[in-house]
Amino acid sequence: MNNTIERWGIFELALNGPSDGNPFVEVDFGAIFRFSHREVKVRGFYDGRGVFRVRYMPDEIGAWNYITYSNTPLLQGKQGEFWCIPPSLGNHGPVSATAQYYFTYADGTPYYPFGTTCYAWVHQGDDLENQTLESLKHAAFNKMRMCIFPKDYSFNKNEPVCYPYEKDKEGKWDFTRFHPPFFTHLEQRIQALCSLGIEADLILFHPYDRWGFAEMPAEMDDHYLRYLVARLAAFRNVWWSLANEYDLMKTKQMEDWDRLFKLIQAEDPYQHPRSIHNCRPLYDHAKPWVTHASIQHSDLARVREWREQYRKPVVVDECCYEGNIEHNWGNISALELVHRLWLGTVGGGYVGHGETYLHSDDILWWANGGELHGSSWERFGFLRSILEQAPPQLEPVSGICRQPGIGKAGVYYLFYTGVHQPARIPLSLPEDLKFQIDLIDPWEMSIFRLSGMFHGKVMLPMPGKPYLALRIQKA
Repeated sequence: MNNTIERWGIFELALNGPSDGNPFVEVDFGAIFRFSHREVKVRGFYDGRGVFRVRYMPDEIGAWNYITYSNTPLLQGKQGEFWCIPPSLGNHGPVSATAQYYFTYADGTPYYPFGTTCYAWVHQGDDLENQTLESLKHAAFNKMRMCIFPKDYSFNKNEPVCYPYEKDKEGKWDFTRFHPPFFTHLEQRIQALCSLGIEADLILFHPYDRWGFAEMPAEMDDHYLRYLVARLAAFRNVWWSLANEYDLMKTKQMEDWDRLFKLIQAEDPYQHPRSIHNCRPLYDHAKPWVTHASIQHSDLARVREWREQYRKPVVVDECCYEGNIEHNWGNISALELVHRLWLGTVGGGYVGHGETYLHSDDILWWANGGELHGSSWERFGFLRSILEQAPPQLEPVSGICRQPGIGKAGVYYLFYTGVHQPARIPLSLPEDLKFQIDLIDPWEMSIFRLSGMFHGKVMLPMPGKPYLALRIQKA
């Protein structure tokens, strides 16, 4: 056991306890962590073979102590301490929704989600999973949408390497008994993403299932979530997505989703981001247990509408994928996906990536991971670099330009022409300030500084091409 833990790292206590009966349901175990006058109660979990663990992510530098609680004497009243030291380079802490429409790391660094989707990548075996991680090293994604349960859908028919539950004597899943190696493997992949600076947006339920995990009784859903939060919440890069296409899971009603949201909220000591993803009707993201809107929709011009409707960060995690499969949601061009990325961004939201190119072995990035074959992923990184160089918390603006844009009044503006191809653009800049203007080509990933300084009423000459952007910065 390591008694020195970096801030927002993981302290773990492992104790031997009873293994008879069913420790997953019969043993209550956890610890109370104390810093100065503050106490945090954290649920522990059974990891098989008589081993119980409790994990904690310290958020204050200094001396911490703990004492365990349990309904079994073997695990009750164990005490200890550890020292929390400053975070290592690149450790900015967990992400949270802040200032209503934005995301920020715990150390105050702005976070702009540039996510991708690899639903079942952790169920593909080490070779393909390692290839996925290698691909991510060369991309600029900082969020990964991924399923906990294995997935049964087009281009994803393989059996997973292992399963989340044990089977009973009749060969049926015993939803009261978890299979710890499954979760250990998942933890290893979450940690690998963390090392790459990538948030793991964990999809807790989904309808694409042939094993019965999508139709567990309500009490087993609750049992699963308590165990999952106990194991994973201490990882600083975890997000909770209650479901992928929740409305297709016909065995669950709206009150079930509300209950599961509230359970996660109550169980998670760190309050990681919480969302839910739709197929058709949107969940009411204004509900207090939702931290941000996660939306599937192809009309990115509606981002401002959703932003004002929910008063929370809007992440369009799925706006169709770059690819060439037979499904229309998976065969838009790279240019169209980049267009939607920019359109959603200047609407004040965030837009996710996905790739679905046909492959001889049915290895599609969106489902399995592997290699990136498209052209949009580099351009996601280009926009990310632009936003990370901009002032934080840019807001939708009007009155400066006829094109949609975001900015900080009198300091910075970013506008996007989209499908329009004006030969000139009228600007109404502040009279008493001078600005530099850059012409940006999102596809060519080029930035050209226009000569001169600009202020007041300006009729700006343009190339008469679509899909261009203007960056206007105070000189």
